[in-house]
Amino acid sequence: MYQAIFSALAPAGAQARLSTLIFHRVLPQPDPLQPGEVDARRFDQICAWLKRWFQVLPLAQAAQLNGQGRLPARPLCITFDDGYADNCEVAMPILQRHGLHATFFVTTDYLDGGVMWNDRVIEAIRAASLPMLDLQGLPGAEPADGPAQLPLQHAAQKIAAIGAVLKRIKHLAPALRQQAVGQVQQRCGAPQPQALMMRSAQVRELRDGGMGLGAHTMSHPILAALDDAAAEREIVQGREQLERIVEQRIGLFAYPNGKPVHDFTEAHVAMVRRAGFDAAVTTAWGVARRGTDPHQLPRFTPWDRAAWRFGLRLAQNLRQG
Repeated sequence: MYQAIFSALAPAGAQARLSTLIFHRVLPQPDPLQPGEVDARRFDQICAWLKRWFQVLPLAQAAQLNGQGRLPARPLCITFDDGYADNCEVAMPILQRHGLHATFFVTTDYLDGGVMWNDRVIEAIRAASLPMLDLQGLPGAEPADGPAQLPLQHAAQKIAAIGAVLKRIKHLAPALRQQAVGQVQQRCGAPQPQALMMRSAQVRELRDGGMGLGAHTMSHPILAALDDAAAEREIVQGREQLERIVEQRIGLFAYPNGKPVHDFTEAHVAMVRRAGFDAAVTTAWGVARRGTDPHQLPRFTPWDRAAWRFGLRLAQNLRQG
């Protein structure tokens, strides 16, 4: 049934509509503090649906075919952002078992032992034994942003606290954000968490496993929070670092956080074009059509667990995109 629906909504050729899904992690087991992240069992299920319903293409190929008006019916791409070790250890074997391709966008500064700022917050709150997290004086935590104290007595409260802290400090300038994260760790009495990101050798394993790779800056800043010189340096040097690791040209880019206007502007799109990238992806919902800017391809991933709801959400995105 869904094949027919998706064929009607996304025909081949000039009228095609390209769906691109975005993931970050595939956890070995469900994590009660990160209910939005898929685990191995669920990702295996999603891959089975996608293989049955769509023609899954490498993103580089799909972007080129879309510009030429030559996409097949029901085209879809799978992408991952950031560069977590479980992308190689958990996601790739599942993709290979289903005969599917994905593109992995890698933030280079966190490879080989690094921890992203958001994970430092998550792990600090996970480890906290105090009943309340006091945000007084925390950079970015102004009174108008919400309560100054966040309860941490059970999992639901910790999930809410993680969301509140990440929202408050996400768009701070990088140095101020790092300061805020350090204060959260200190107030929670949490040690530095273990490395969660890939080693350089694992990035090469993705390459050797037939997967696609793309650049995602060096340190995952909100580009709109940087001056132009710093933003261009993140875009260009992140690519150069990744190319040195895998010894091949990198033609794809993903904007950190990825919301147009809010996280990146037309000036940053121009930087990506100037750097010579073939295509770039955002986190704006929708689908790509012929004529969509190849340097602002939208992405969308349903969050539903039942097959019929997951398929319906994809169909709705195709209709509205």
